[in-house]
Amino acid sequence: MKELLQSNLDNPAELEKLYRKNKSEFKKEFDELYPQIQDRGLAEFWHTRLHYESDAINWGSLKDWRVVIIASLLAGLYAKLPEIFSIENDLFYAKNLGLMVFPFVSIYFIWINKLTSKTILTVGSLFVASLLYINILPNDESSDTLILACIHLPLLLWAILGYTYGAGNLKDLTSRLAFLRFNGDAVVMGAILVLSGMLLSGITIGLFGLIGINIEKFYMEYIGIFGAAAIPLLATHLTQTNPQLVNKVSPIIAKIFSPIVLVMLVIYLGAIVFSGKDPYNDREFLLLFNLLLIGVMALIFFSIAESSDEKSKKSGTWILMLLSLVTLIVNAIALSAIVFRINEWGLTPNRMAVLGINVLMMIHLVLVGKKLLLAVKGRTETQQVGNVISSYLPVYFIWSAIVIFLFPILFGFS
Repeated sequence: MKELLQSNLDNPAELEKLYRKNKSEFKKEFDELYPQIQDRGLAEFWHTRLHYESDAINWGSLKDWRVVIIASLLAGLYAKLPEIFSIENDLFYAKNLGLMVFPFVSIYFIWINKLTSKTILTVGSLFVASLLYINILPNDESSDTLILACIHLPLLLWAILGYTYGAGNLKDLTSRLAFLRFNGDAVVMGAILVLSGMLLSGITIGLFGLIGINIEKFYMEYIGIFGAAAIPLLATHLTQTNPQLVNKVSPIIAKIFSPIVLVMLVIYLGAIVFSGKDPYNDREFLLLFNLLLIGVMALIFFSIAESSDEKSKKSGTWILMLLSLVTLIVNAIALSAIVFRINEWGLTPNRMAVLGINVLMMIHLVLVGKKLLLAVKGRTETQQVGNVISSYLPVYFIWSAIVIFLFPILFGFS
C-alpha cells in the first residue's frame, strides 16, 4: 500500500481506488508517509479528508437505507418463521440465532464493498450450507454435540461476516484488526439502540394502556421482533457512516475497564482460595470460569484493536500486559481443571470442546503476552500486538468448524 501511495500521489483516480479498497490500511500508511510528502499537491487534501470530523450526522444515501430496511425486514421474517410454520421455538432459536444476524449484516457489507459475483456466491454458499446443516441435526435437547454446534456456529458465521467486511481479502491483517474495532463500535452503538428501543417500547405500551388499549402482545410479536432484528443492521450502518459517533467512546470504555478488570481478577483469584469453590470438582463453576476467561480475552483484544494514538498505547501497554499475565494464570487453572476432569471421568464432547478452546487460548495469550512485553520494553509497537491477534483468529474459526461439523460424527450425535 505504501509503495502504491507513493507512486500515485499525482493520480487522484488511483488514490480514490486505493482508499475504497482498504480504508483503514490507506489511512495508516498515508499518515506514516505524510511528513515526507506534505508538500505534494494532493497530500494536504487527503490529510484533511482522512482527519476531518464533521459535527453533523451523516445518514448515508437512500440506496444504503433501502439495503438496511430490506435486510432488516428479511431478518425479522426469519425470526417469525416459528410462528408462521408452527416450528418449536426453543430449538429453532438455539440453532438459528446467529443466522438471524450475520448473513443480513453481511448483505450490507456486500453492498457497501461492491463485492464481486464470485465472492458473493462463496459467502452465500457458506451461509446456506450452515443453515441447512444446523437445521438437519437431530432435535435432541439432551445432545451435547447439538448444543456445542449451536454455541460455536455464531463464531463461524462471524468469521464469514469478517470476510465480507474485508472485501474478501483473507490475508489482510490490518483489515482483520479494523473488523475487531468495528465490532467494538457496533456493540456500543447497538447497546444505545437497545436502550432507546426499550424506552420507546415502554412509553408506547404505557400510553396505549392509559386509554384502555392493551397492545403489548401485538407490539412485542411484530414491532418488537422486527425492531430487534433491525438493531444489528442499524448499528452497523451508523458506525460506518458516522465513525465519529463511537470511535472515541469504545477506546475510553476499554481504557476504563482494563485496569478495573485487572484488579477484579487478582481479587477473584485470591477469593477462590478462601471460598471453598474449585473448578476441578464443580462443573458449573468451571463453566463460569471459562466464560470469565473468554470475556477477559475479548476485552484484551478489543482494547488493543481500539488503540489509536502512540501516547495512549504507551500508557496502557503495561496494564494490558499485566492483564494478559493474570488471564494466562486463569487459563492455566481452567486448563488443568478440564484435564483433571477428563482423567477422572473420561472424555465427553463438552470436555473435549473446552479442552480444545483452552489450549488455543493459552497459546494465543502466550503470543500476545510476549509481544506486549516487547512493547513495554520499547522493542516493538502495539500495532505488532494487533497483528498477532489478527493472524491467530483463523485458528479459532477452524476449531469452531471442527466442533460444529466433526464432533456430531465423532461422538455419534450424543
